[in-house]
Parts: sequence; structure tokens; C-alpha cells
Amino acid sequence: MSLHRVNSMSSYEHVRGSSPARSEHRKMSFNPVGTWVPPAAHEEPIVAFEVSKAKKMLQVLTAVIYCLLAAGVVFGYAAIKPVLVKEGVYRDRCTAEEMEQSGGTCYEQELRLNLMFATAAVATNVCALPVGTVLDKYGPRVSGIVGSILITIGALLFAFAAELPIDGYISGYFFLALGGPFVFISSFQLSNTFPSNSGLILALLTGAFDSSSAIFLFYRLIYTASNGTFTTQKFFLVYLIVPAFILVVQIFVMPSKSYKTVGELVSQVEDRSNDIDPTDGDIEDEARIERLREERRLRRESVVSEITSLLGKKGESQQQKQEDQKKKISGVWGALHGQSALQQIQSPWFILVTLFTMVQMTRINYFVATIRPQYEYLLKDSERAELVNHVFDVALPLGGVISVPFIGLVLDNTSTPFVLGLLVATATTIGVLGVLPYLWAAYANIVLFVLYRPLYYTTVSDYAAKVFGFHTFGKVYGLIICLAGIFNFVQSALDALTFKIFDKDPRPVNVILLMTALVTGLSLIGYVWYKSRSMARESLEYEAEEATETEMPEAMG
Repeated sequence: MSLHRVNSMSSYEHVRGSSPARSEHRKMSFNPVGTWVPPAAHEEPIVAFEVSKAKKMLQVLTAVIYCLLAAGVVFGYAAIKPVLVKEGVYRDRCTAEEMEQSGGTCYEQELRLNLMFATAAVATNVCALPVGTVLDKYGPRVSGIVGSILITIGALLFAFAAELPIDGYISGYFFLALGGPFVFISSFQLSNTFPSNSGLILALLTGAFDSSSAIFLFYRLIYTASNGTFTTQKFFLVYLIVPAFILVVQIFVMPSKSYKTVGELVSQVEDRSNDIDPTDGDIEDEARIERLREERRLRRESVVSEITSLLGKKGESQQQKQEDQKKKISGVWGALHGQSALQQIQSPWFILVTLFTMVQMTRINYFVATIRPQYEYLLKDSERAELVNHVFDVALPLGGVISVPFIGLVLDNTSTPFVLGLLVATATTIGVLGVLPYLWAAYANIVLFVLYRPLYYTTVSDYAAKVFGFHTFGKVYGLIICLAGIFNFVQSALDALTFKIFDKDPRPVNVILLMTALVTGLSLIGYVWYKSRSMARESLEYEAEEATETEMPEAMG
């Protein structure tokens, strides 16, 4: 699941599609096949100043809480996997001889457990298509309620998996993965409750998403402290409190409609058409007409005052200047803006970033799923491998929270080629550390990994917004993530290679992934760097032509 670098202050485009408050401006709204034209019967969105400050604060706080409890819990797989092994999940797939030799898990058991996570990872990335559809047509409240229902189904399936005629573990984890985006994506529109602090609100929500992987860590600690008496069935039955909480707050606290975006508020400020009513022509008394128009003008000025107060002390022009500067620094802003989604998808801009994303997402999720067996082999010590696993369980949610504000600084103040170079350099370092059989290398690997993961996900969405534009963001970015998510099923093949061909040695697979990522990454950097230079040159030539055209009339005068 990605962090999304598209916030309500990112553009003053006066269209509904230019904010993450709506899925068509693409807060993880992945629509790889359909169109992103909103239904004609949209309800009028909420204007933030019409809702009390206390209620808006309560809504934001509530969203942060339930995102923390439910948005990305499936990514805590590394923490819950040891519990599932101790509970004997899929142990029936092992022979007595295999259990005696391994002392932990056998190949079929390991493969099945990792498939559970791979399926959930794919579902999380692909399911934003129905999320976007529900959010567009029915609003954030219905989306949140659907999420709570899916999480309830997932928890019940997992709780009673051992008694069901179907595989309740994979299906239960699958439904937990589906429910997360429904509650997470629908909360993004809350960044428009306080537009001057939208970045902070989005940081809180994305931080809550990252931290939600710690839920299974806390469960594992409780499981260990209870000597295994607090079973997965008991935990997931208790966990039903979470979807129940989400359902209650969606009905009684959260808004049924999205809040207006900054672009819409600014458009409302600039719109003077309402000062004149078409029916004014039917009134013969000129004095009455003037009085009515004056009343409308005063009402509009009152709204303008409220909106100006809501946007904060910075004026629109200052905000716009800051955004223009960020666009200029990126070096790639507007590269394919205005082109159709099909034209964009056929371009090297899309093909290269998709290949890069497919490889990197697979590397990330493969590491999350296999960290313990990898270090059991590399360190030749199951206890130290367990310690590494425990450190990773704590570091993963913390890394996301700590890195969020710094990611914003990096993306706002450096060029896109530089950021991509930073990604490739960090990923390569992680790959090298991942094949070293030393404890210090394991810890260094974890630190870099937990910082790299949110930077990578955020950079991909940031790249898509800057290069492809907001009007095709849902289709293009959605297709990138959808393809990368589906490609994650290759994890099963990687498990088979590691266990069957390389006798549990993770290094060959890690080297294959490292080299593939390096080649795709360098290809992407090279192309983006070359095109950014071309765009900068064209921009200078255009400015020179404009300056010449401006000076010529003056000279003639």
C-alpha cells in the first residue's frame, strides 16, 4: 500500500478532480480499465467552514484512530507469522520427516503462509478500483461502512478458519486486506477540513496506516506473554470491536459527503456570477433589483471572508507561487499533461516506471514475508534470526511515521531525477546488505528498508501526478499499481526457487532481484534525466521567444 503524495493544497485547478478528497484525484484510486468520469448525480460537497471546528477535529482524530487500527494491518505479517507457525497453521502440509529436519516450517507450509500475505498484498493494491467506484457514487460514509463489513468478514473467517471447509486463513486475510483501503482512502477527504493544515492531516493518516502494521506485533507480544493461551481465534474475536467502532462512527460522527477541495473553494471565491440572477429581468423595480444584487454581493463577500480565514494567512497568490516553484524544481512537471491515458500508457515514462515499480514492490513484499527464514540461513542461528525479526516488527511501523515529514521535504525541494537516483542507490545498498551474513548488516538493512519503503511508495505517486497529470491519474497510476500488485504473485515462484533449487539459500534470489531492480532503475533514471534536461531547454527557449516578442513592440514605438 502506498503513501500518496497528492494533497488538497497541491493544485489550484478548479476542478473536482484535483484533490485527494476524491478518488478521481486519485488518492490510491486505481482504475486500470474504466473511466474516471464522476456520476452526474453527485451530491454537493461540504464546505468546511459550515461545520464546527470541534466536530471537524473529532472527525480527523476518529479517522486517525481507525486507520491506526485497521488500514494496513495485513502488512504486519512478519509479526503474526511466528504465531501462526506456533498455532500449527498449515502444519498438516508437512511430513513428519520434514518437521524433524527443519524444526520449524516445511516448504509447503512456508509457501502457503507466504501465499496468504502475497494474496493480501495484491488485493490491497488492486481493490482501490471498487473503492473509487463506491466513493465516487455513494460518498465516504458508505465507503467506510463497506470497509467495516469486509473487516468483520475477514476477522470471522480467520477466527474460525480451523473449523471451516474452506481455507479461512487466506480468505480471512484477503478480506482484511480489502477492508483497509475502504476505510483509509475514504478518510483522505478530511484533509480539506483544515486546508491550511492539509499536509499535517495527510501525514497523520499515512502515519496511522504505516503504524497499523504494529497491531499484529502487539498481539504477538500478548500471545507470548500468555504462553499461547490467547489464541488467534480469541484475538480476532476481540478484534471485531474495531469494525464495530468504524461502523458506529461512520453513522454518527463522520461526514456522509466529502469536503470541498481548495480548488473548489478558490473557484467559489472568484465566482461573481451569482451576484446576478436570471430572474432579475422579470422585476420592473430597478431599486429592488439593485437591493437584491447588493444582498447577494454581501453574502458572497461573507463567504469569501470565511474561505479566506479557512485557507489561513497565506493568500492564494502566495500559495500558487510556492506550488509553481515546486513544479519547476521537479524538472518533469507537465511532461505528459493533456495527453490521453492511452498515449501516456504507451510512453517510456509509463513503461519504465511500471517495470521499476513491479520489481521494487515485489522485493519489498518478499522481504516482509521471508525476513526470518532468510536470516536463519544467513546467520546460521535461529535465535538471532528471531531477534532480527522482532526488531523489524518494531521498526516497520516506526519507519513510516518518522520518515513522512522528511519525505515531503525531499520531494518538494529536489528534482525527480535526483529522488529516483536516491531510491535506486538506497535499494541497491539494501540489496547488498541483504546478502551479507552479519548481524550488523541485518540491522543496517532493516533501518534502510523501513525508511526506503514509504519513500518509494510516495515517490511513485508523486512521479505519476507530476508527469501524467491529475485528469488521468486514476487510470495511469492505478494501472501501475495494479500491474505491480498482480506481479507480486511471483513471490510463490521465488519461494520455490529458494527452497527447492537453492536449498533455502536466499542470496541467489536476492541477487537476481537486486540486479533486475538496478537495471530497471538506471534505465528509468537515465530516461527521466534526459527528458528533464530537454524540457528545461525548451522552457528556456520559450521564455526567450516570449521576451523577444514583448520587447519588439516597445522598440518599434
